[in-house]
Amino acid sequence: MSSQPSSVPSGQPSASPSGSAASPFAAQLPRILEIIRESGALVMEHWRKPRNIRLKGRIDLLTETDLAVEAFLKDRLRSVVSGATFMAEESATSREPRGTCWIIDPIDGTTNFAHSLPFVATSVGLWHEGRVELGIVNAPVLGECFWAVRGGGAFCNGEPLSVSDRAPLEQAVVATGFPYTIQEDVDTVLARLRKALVTTRGVRRCGAAAIDLAFVASGRFDAFYEADLKPWDTAAGWLLVEEAGGRVTGFDGAPYDFTNEGILASNGRVHEAMREVLAL
Repeated sequence: MSSQPSSVPSGQPSASPSGSAASPFAAQLPRILEIIRESGALVMEHWRKPRNIRLKGRIDLLTETDLAVEAFLKDRLRSVVSGATFMAEESATSREPRGTCWIIDPIDGTTNFAHSLPFVATSVGLWHEGRVELGIVNAPVLGECFWAVRGGGAFCNGEPLSVSDRAPLEQAVVATGFPYTIQEDVDTVLARLRKALVTTRGVRRCGAAAIDLAFVASGRFDAFYEADLKPWDTAAGWLLVEEAGGRVTGFDGAPYDFTNEGILASNGRVHEAMREVLAL
């Protein structure tokens, strides 16, 4: 499968469900998408080769592909937005983006990649003055590239995205993920999962938060929740969901930011019911 979007946006972005003005960075989107497409080709080149895997933690993996894609994106994106800094998973020293900053996860779903599971994505968000302005989630093995521009809507391979309208919660399919601290947090994780299993149509786990959020934006999942994520896990997907007409908060319903315990993203219609599920 190809990671190349079926079309690249041109001209001014259309109005989004958020109703906000189009991002000042919208004009850079075609160039950024081309760079992301090229990084997807690099992922696929590595996909066909034997994996060289290292451990960052007990269950946290690192591959040569993570490092190669991160280096490629830093090199190519550096000239797109003058003065922008980088926060990337394999080299980040802070969890707080400042000013204008690229927030990058070169391979979200590294464990999937290591085991040849197709739920693998590159996530790139552009942070500016306290919010995400552009978000791209490229899933090259699936052949899907999702992108959003603040005030300009959300798209997959050139087609507009919209969250689902499913409700009540018992009809919803919900996604979740498990933290790398699962040994310490297993009781809390299982308590929330138990409640979700008995109140929804089903719970799924892709193993890549960026894809989970993109699937909420596209209406495939009706909600997604996960604790202890990092900015590079959620930055692009956060904007995707909002620009597709969805809602993103912390578990407690407070406005989402990178300091929250966890993220809850939904179609909006099941959001309050999911908040009750997550309350312990």
